[in-house]
Amino acid sequence: MLPSGTSLAHLMTKAIDRNTESVLELGPGTGVFTEALVKRGLVPEQLTLVELDERFAYLLTRRFPGARIVQGSAARLSGAGIGSDVAYGAVISGLPLLSMPSRTVFRIVEGVARRLGPSGNLYQFTYGARCPVAHAILERLGLEAHLLGTVIWNLPPASVYRISRTRVDPKVTSASEPHVTSDAHTALIHKQNPTVMCWEGERVSRQ
Repeated sequence: MLPSGTSLAHLMTKAIDRNTESVLELGPGTGVFTEALVKRGLVPEQLTLVELDERFAYLLTRRFPGARIVQGSAARLSGAGIGSDVAYGAVISGLPLLSMPSRTVFRIVEGVARRLGPSGNLYQFTYGARCPVAHAILERLGLEAHLLGTVIWNLPPASVYRISRTRVDPKVTSASEPHVTSDAHTALIHKQNPTVMCWEGERVSRQ
């Protein structure tokens, strides 16, 4: 698996600029998407980076002085010191959600939803053929996903989804996670039997 390329970084960040105000990045790694954000005019002081790996967190501190670097888990944002009293204009996620248990994905996405501003969006990329957040999770949290595009020349090819609030209120809180019979995220996707049929900008739906 190679680091994310510049074309993918452009697709992930093209809707974000200095007017987005505060931006939260989950799993920045070496800072490929972070660098793209800075090139789009954001200053490090607008950025909060949550990185679990101690070595990467140290590297990010050296690369982006002025940014808030938090070493901790994206599934436990409150425990990492990321309060829900701050509304982020955008959240960028480089996390490998398809390799995570469904309950972990739920906690991550729910934590993000609680911290999004009124018009904020979560931008998530995936190497898979479908949105990496299962429809059941999106529905329970009052969210919807749109495919922004696919970078076929990335190695491997990658797609970017924009996840935002629907017009209805979330149906559950953190105390009522969706029941998942298997820890495998793909098992939940297959159980819901979604077929993603979408062009750029089209809402992801089940058929």
